[in-house]
Amino acid sequence: MTWEELKQACEACHRCSLGNTRTKTVFGTGSQTAALVFVGEAPGEQEDLSGIPFVGRAGQLFDKYLEAVGIDREEVYIANILKCRPPKNRDPESGEQDECIGFLEEQLKLIRPKLLVCLGRISAMRLIRPDYKITAEHGQWIEKNGVLMTAVYHPSLLLRDPHKKEAMLADMLEVAAKYRAIAETTSPAR
Repeated sequence: MTWEELKQACEACHRCSLGNTRTKTVFGTGSQTAALVFVGEAPGEQEDLSGIPFVGRAGQLFDKYLEAVGIDREEVYIANILKCRPPKNRDPESGEQDECIGFLEEQLKLIRPKLLVCLGRISAMRLIRPDYKITAEHGQWIEKNGVLMTAVYHPSLLLRDPHKKEAMLADMLEVAAKYRAIAETTSPAR
């Protein structure tokens, strides 16, 4: 399946009830050849209106972290497990995740990233391990199917609990270091 075919299938999807209440699907944004992919849980209100992930208050905070560690948002890929906003920004239900995860899996097959960073516990519980504990395990790396994966706090949590911002910065610095190391090993010789 091509990017365009996948995006069209996503925009036409009504596998769960969220397809009936969305303003726009929030497919993903960034480089389709990115070595680094960030995956959140679901779009919020601003994302539903714009069709772009992480553009609301949490997204603006996430952009500050990317800038602080020297990662250009345009060179990575950013997506969510769900492509439609749950009502009142509630947590995605497992059935909704089951119906939508195929779109993310296809995106990842097309991108073939080297690093994947889960933004928050829901993404980590779906992509890393169902019993993942974000407070105890954030920033720890594992390899899964040839991809290095970790989880960091979701930016929306940091808006509610600023005490976790320092841990987030430390985790993002480590993400940036791994990203640079991979870029050095995969860039063509000059």
